[in-house]
Amino acid sequence: MIKTHIPMGEDPVDSAIMEPDWKSLVRIIQRYSTTFYLSSLLFRSEVRRAVWSLYATCRLGDDAVDESPTPGADLEAWWQGVERAYAGNPEYPWEAALTWTLKRFELPFWVFQDLKAGLLRDLGPVRIQDEEDLLLYSYQVAGTVGLLMAKVAGARGGEKEAIALGQAMQITNILRDVGEDLRRGRVYLPLSLLERYGVNLEKIQNMEVPEGYTDLMRHLSNLARKLYEQGFQGLRHLETGRAAVALAALQYRGILDKLERQAFPNLKERIYLQPLERALLLPRALARVLY
Repeated sequence: MIKTHIPMGEDPVDSAIMEPDWKSLVRIIQRYSTTFYLSSLLFRSEVRRAVWSLYATCRLGDDAVDESPTPGADLEAWWQGVERAYAGNPEYPWEAALTWTLKRFELPFWVFQDLKAGLLRDLGPVRIQDEEDLLLYSYQVAGTVGLLMAKVAGARGGEKEAIALGQAMQITNILRDVGEDLRRGRVYLPLSLLERYGVNLEKIQNMEVPEGYTDLMRHLSNLARKLYEQGFQGLRHLETGRAAVALAALQYRGILDKLERQAFPNLKERIYLQPLERALLLPRALARVLY
């Protein structure tokens, strides 16, 4: 089972009378993403907790695929937890938190179904066919999260922008983790673009940097930048949490900037932001909100 599936106690969880264990959710978030946790603190209290529950839910689905020796079974166990939360019958802390969120915010079930479809793709040998397929996958595993976050932030419109921001952040993840993903047998770089830029798949699987690789990286980086700019336009649709969303997105875009400055060392190195680099983005996030 997923390691973070820890029951709240011996008795069944009753979300109607028991406050979710928010500390357990924060531990999940801090374990995986300092970037997200720091950004979440800019949400007001109730929305912040809903955001925590959504991140933990989505993160545990991803964890089931990436960290389990039995990913298919654990992904199904995670999905049953999502269904229990929608039925109002949670068993584990993250399910209780999701149930709490669903009682307060209208979150369509089909968005989680789309997320599940993306996670299922990660179970087998991953091959992305072309740019359209990359955008579809990025929607499934990240654009869906953008939609959910926008809804708890009180968005009135701006669904396309919320999806675009999620897609931009996912493509940034893909560019950051190329080498790590290849070692897992996952090729998120579109095969049609590998062919267009003359990038030999076998060479990059052997961690060699072939001719055309940097041009391919720039192509995908430019795609992500266009999606960021589209996504930033959606901030005006949010009732609350504009600075939080802007800060999270700017931190991811900061990783993209750093990748470019260092000429994409992503086959052998994982780029991340230092604490000071994150802190310096806060004024820019606030400026985005004012703009």
